[in-house]
Amino acid sequence: MAAAAVPIGRSVSVKVPATSANLGPGFDTLGLALSLYDELEVTTRHEPGATVTVTGVGAGEVPTDASNLVVQAIAFTFDRYGVELPGLFLLANNRIPHGRGMGSSGAAIVAGVMAAKGLLEGIVELDSHALLSIATDMEGHPDNVAPALFGGLTIAWTSESGPQHKKLIVHRGVTPLVCVPEATMSTALARSLRPESVPHEDAIFNVSRSALLIAALIQSPELLLAATEDRLHQNYRASAMPDTTSLVEELRAQGLAAVVSGAGPSILVLCSDPAQRLAAAEIVAAHEGTPWQSLMLAVDFKGATVILHPAEASA
Repeated sequence: MAAAAVPIGRSVSVKVPATSANLGPGFDTLGLALSLYDELEVTTRHEPGATVTVTGVGAGEVPTDASNLVVQAIAFTFDRYGVELPGLFLLANNRIPHGRGMGSSGAAIVAGVMAAKGLLEGIVELDSHALLSIATDMEGHPDNVAPALFGGLTIAWTSESGPQHKKLIVHRGVTPLVCVPEATMSTALARSLRPESVPHEDAIFNVSRSALLIAALIQSPELLLAATEDRLHQNYRASAMPDTTSLVEELRAQGLAAVVSGAGPSILVLCSDPAQRLAAAEIVAAHEGTPWQSLMLAVDFKGATVILHPAEASA
């Protein structure tokens, strides 16, 4: 039996947080949701295809038709469940910087998957495992999509039954600062700079720091500096983003837990209190070279949300 069609005129609103992946030692495993959001409205229509209106980040740059990543994620989800995709009108208000290591592509995929969840309400029910599985299939790695979907600090891994996650609540004293440069960084390029294998002692080093980082983030923020040491990926990528490397080193020399955010070139500073974050922002402002925008964010604990709006009488 064919799946029921989605009603024409059905409309949903979606909100998705930015993320920072890796957090230093937790390469491809740890991610943190941050209080900076892309917002999306999607409405079904009779006319086939998709029309996308973008405001904010990416306006005039990202595709505004069916090749848009959000539309692709909606279509991918519908196809997964054998439901015919109706015509779509999307209004996207983007705030997450693109190409800066803050999970913009993961957020776009999650926005599409969540929009599909709302549009398919009453036809197909998507639980948390299905949402993570679909988003990971599109993104390739669960470490960015997991925190975007579920919020907080997430540990992501893959088992025989697919991608898995564990959400943890971050200590209230942890105060994030994200430093965003004008330059962008290709995730593919960043990944290409990492070697296929690393020394045994470096692997052990990162295992210990990753375990310590969980403790620091949920219980003991005073351990954040030691817990964010890394030998698996940041040093190998340093030559591709010298300004990022220089500022990370300067911040860490001042006792601040600074790491490359995702694939970079943005920097995440995990401060143990608001006063430390202000001190970090002052160091960033005085740093010579490339200007940086300092974003004083909170940890997002909710993750992505979707609201299905009541149908219009004329729909």
